[in-house]
Amino acid sequence: MPHSVYLKLVGVAALWGGTFIAGRWIAAAVPHFTLAALRFWAAFLVLAPLLWWQQRHWPSFRPRDWAFACGLALSGLVLYNLFFFGALERISASRTALVVALNPVLTAMLLALVLRQPLELHRWLGIITALLGVSIVLAKGDLLAITARMTYGEWLMIGGALCWAVYSLIGRDALRGEQAPSSLALTTLTTLCGALMLSLGIPFEWSEWQLAELGWDVWAGILYLGVGGTALAFVWYADGLRAIGPARTTVFNNLVPVFGVIFGSLLLREPVLTSMWIGGLVALVGISLTNWTRR
Repeated sequence: MPHSVYLKLVGVAALWGGTFIAGRWIAAAVPHFTLAALRFWAAFLVLAPLLWWQQRHWPSFRPRDWAFACGLALSGLVLYNLFFFGALERISASRTALVVALNPVLTAMLLALVLRQPLELHRWLGIITALLGVSIVLAKGDLLAITARMTYGEWLMIGGALCWAVYSLIGRDALRGEQAPSSLALTTLTTLCGALMLSLGIPFEWSEWQLAELGWDVWAGILYLGVGGTALAFVWYADGLRAIGPARTTVFNNLVPVFGVIFGSLLLREPVLTSMWIGGLVALVGISLTNWTRR
């Protein structure tokens, strides 16, 4: 298995770790539908020319590809982002980042219960170990602190985690077969579908914000969410789904809150605790165990 796939997934974790900082920064300035729509329109404006440059033409998508793209957009772009920005308005970015630690567990459960594809014991142990590591980071060493107070914001992120697990499973099937579109093509089509779906909610939010009142920092945050956190990260994530499957790919999501804590320390000057280093190392051990094979 090429090591580049794993490096890409670590890069995805770093890019998504930054989205919690950017999302927290701008979630209160722009309504949810509008903010999510702007994010994916920005991503599409980057992905479409890139796809055209790579293939020298706009690919011909089958009805099957459109159906998968709509399913991916609804689960991973529309619903997930509404949960995501809703939670960021109510709880801190670090607590919101806990959602990515739930993704591998929920994905594995869906594989086992819905698709009847149980995982080997060592992969379950890896998932649990990675989840433990992230919990140590987010709880600052006190694991009871995570479940001490469950607010509406945490429940929103649990809903978001379930949506992302569904997105990962749909993405696996969408990329199968000799005639399946490339990761870039599917991501571009999915982004377009998501942007169109989210744009339907913009007219209902016109009275809640003013374009002239948005500063450069808000536009910079939207640009980061669209280009880095969506265009680049989603293509690399789709590469992971194609190469190593949803169960092993989503385990790398455990690194997202680790990067979120690091970026919070660097950008927001939050202290870096010993528990952050310990939890990060435990998460890396869990990821390595989940991806280990006899080959």
